[in-house]
Amino acid sequence: MATERAALEFLEAIGFTAAPRVVAADLQAAVLVLEDVGGTPLADLICRDGAGAHADDLLAFARGMGALGAATAGIEADYAAIRARYGAPDRRAGRARGLGPAWPATRERLAALGLPIEGEGAAELAKVERTILEPGAFLTLTNGDAQPNNVLIGAGGGRLIDFEFADYRHALVNAVWIHVPGPAWITVEHPRNAALEDAFRGALAAGVAEGEDDVLFGHGMAAVCLAEACDRFARFPTLDARAPGDASRVQMLATLEAGARTARRHRAWPALAGWQEDAAAWLRRRWPDADVDLATYAAYTPRG
Repeated sequence: MATERAALEFLEAIGFTAAPRVVAADLQAAVLVLEDVGGTPLADLICRDGAGAHADDLLAFARGMGALGAATAGIEADYAAIRARYGAPDRRAGRARGLGPAWPATRERLAALGLPIEGEGAAELAKVERTILEPGAFLTLTNGDAQPNNVLIGAGGGRLIDFEFADYRHALVNAVWIHVPGPAWITVEHPRNAALEDAFRGALAAGVAEGEDDVLFGHGMAAVCLAEACDRFARFPTLDARAPGDASRVQMLATLEAGARTARRHRAWPALAGWQEDAAAWLRRRWPDADVDLATYAAYTPRG
């Protein structure tokens, strides 16, 4: 609650209007009153009407997340000063979005199952993590959960919500949702993804000039997508124990293949992309029920 208050007060102070204002707060009483921005979560609209009916809303969301990065780049100290008023952040709120805390154990488990990351793949993995944890000019505020359920679509356009895990991280974590399915979706792959990425990139570059560099942006975009897939692979033991036909298994395949596809598209991290492709192929053999043609699934097919 303290993190959400600080983030929203910070955004209001810098004139970023695509998020709610704090109306009143009493953290001791655990009360936070926010502006009622109205609207419906974009995820709900997509589930109701399909992604195609909300192409413009998805573009607006991409631009909004890019604009959040552009508006907050280079002023981390201003946010830190506001956040410091309300005590130490919850450790989860400020956790760096690298490969995730469960990754070391996951990597050991996968190696034991015959999926070790070695040689050039291991070297690229280390560079990917360093790219994310040392973002340089790409250090911006993120809300910590950039997904279509956290943007409200209304008469006034899209408004970003859910800043309880906000912190300064690599700006491109705000664009992972474009390529890699979040928890709600089986797959988000669609020809419009390139346009969504361009919309995000254009808005980000207004405040982060390095976003215009094809190599820097491409390597960063690929890194955050590959890392997200690695992080999500920590769910393997849970998914492996589920009954055949569980949609979460297909989602795991789609996640790995999406991370690799993004890296291939940007011609970045080829060895790690190859490992994720091999891991997905291994899962298809281990889970015959999940060995499906993902091209037959519509973008934003709900997992549930």
